[in-house]
Amino acid sequence: MIAKLTGILDDSGPDWAVIDVGGVGYQVQASARTLAHLGNRGDAVVVHTELQVSESDMRLIGFASAGERAWFRLLTVVQGVGSKVALAILSALTVDELQRACAGGDAAMVARANGVGPKLATRIVNELKDKAGGLAGLTGGIGITAETVSPPPGSISGDAVSALQNLGFRPAVAATAVTAALEQLGEDAALGDVVRNALKRATA
Repeated sequence: MIAKLTGILDDSGPDWAVIDVGGVGYQVQASARTLAHLGNRGDAVVVHTELQVSESDMRLIGFASAGERAWFRLLTVVQGVGSKVALAILSALTVDELQRACAGGDAAMVARANGVGPKLATRIVNELKDKAGGLAGLTGGIGITAETVSPPPGSISGDAVSALQNLGFRPAVAATAVTAALEQLGEDAALGDVVRNALKRATA
């Protein structure tokens, strides 16, 4: 899994950036806040990333901090919140503002994001309130980790579960499907093969 990129900002657009790492350009999708944080073309940058895998596509999502990435993972666990909506929320709110909104049940603040109506905003704060409630005052989402919603990243199982969660599957469903896939394919199987096998099981 590509967890972080350290390189030069080669180009950027309204919702994406290209990071040159040793002559290889990685295109990442990102929130407006992350893009603003990256600076100008030619600047040295560090981008935390999340790999999303589907049957027909693989893409990188980029974040200015590990805290922003952790909130992205939390948001995409909520039914109806895909990567586009999650990035819209992270464009409208800092991770600290998002933490306070969820902890305090402030759906109106979350609804400031483009594409997020009152009903979805209410669902988001209700489902994430327990996870955010004890984190008031922590800067940059520190304390909210990937383990909140998935196995530790860096392993095939953790990365595959994260990929399925990004596609909208609940953590328990994703974990069960990935475990079964690994039992069939073996621990040395490629990530893409595990995800495709797990997807078939999760949708069966």
